[in-house]
Amino acid sequence: MRRREFIALFGAAAAAVPLSARAQQSDRVRRIGLLIGLPEGDPEIPKHLGAFHEGFDALGWTDGRNVRIDHRAAGDAQVIRSLATELISFEPELIVAHTTPATSAVRKANPSVPIVFVAVSDPIGTGFVKSFSRPGGNITGFTNLEATIGSKWLELMRDIAPSVRRVSMMFNPATANMGASGGVYLPSMQNAAQVSSTELIISPVNEPAEIEGVFAAMAQSPTGGVVVMPSLFTAANRDRIVAQAARFRVPTVYPLRHFVTAGGLLSYGVDNSDLFRRAASYADRILKGAKPADLPVQQPTKFELAINLNTAQALSLTVPLTLRVAADQVIE
Repeated sequence: MRRREFIALFGAAAAAVPLSARAQQSDRVRRIGLLIGLPEGDPEIPKHLGAFHEGFDALGWTDGRNVRIDHRAAGDAQVIRSLATELISFEPELIVAHTTPATSAVRKANPSVPIVFVAVSDPIGTGFVKSFSRPGGNITGFTNLEATIGSKWLELMRDIAPSVRRVSMMFNPATANMGASGGVYLPSMQNAAQVSSTELIISPVNEPAEIEGVFAAMAQSPTGGVVVMPSLFTAANRDRIVAQAARFRVPTVYPLRHFVTAGGLLSYGVDNSDLFRRAASYADRILKGAKPADLPVQQPTKFELAINLNTAQALSLTVPLTLRVAADQVIE
């Protein structure tokens, strides 16, 4: 064989190896898990899953073709721990965990599996990461924390219910990353309350049965109102909370849009579906070899205001035109 022919043959054989390897790589079906901190059957779950799939599909991943996505959902912390163990048994390459309880459950089930969290308020305080810029471990993700939003909630309360002068800050200490005193949102709410001469009442709620008492207490005065904090507990008890607010005719501001679609008065908060869409980019990068420690924790960039005009009318409240115009969703 002449030298030129040998070189050409050798080069072709060498080139065929990486092509074959790439073909085998493309045929490999990857596996990831999604653990969502909402009750099974919650109408928000398909929206969050749809947003994640939308972001993931755009990056070249198709469930059932080159990736398998197992998802589970629960609104109870104990059930979430069981589901985390189940997902880990599938040996996923990473898990997307929605809410602090879900993230904590996955980490306890397998400390070594990469985690991309969604809607965690205080990832540093919970020990998930060392810092936003350098997570430092195998956990990173997208926080829903904007501590100053507490002042916005009180501002919106004044806008839609000007007579309110006493506001109950309702939260569940076990799931809200807030502690017994009120935690991350408390300082901005205290400052806003002082400026507006509003009495702020800290109302921890440990059991669903205690929700009624918070609204009953505020209903004793025509100047009472409630601001509900974001957490797994309040999301799981959304219908109960909205029902009690209606029963006692107490103006209530909520942290997420799905409270308003369930009949609540007004909400302002992070667009969680947007966080799921953005989480797909981190899942993609980790599957392609990136380490969570090198992916900085990202903060929310999209917020939404929702108003239920039917509920406002039932409470004899007039919604200012400025609020209607500013709202992302108005229910009539």
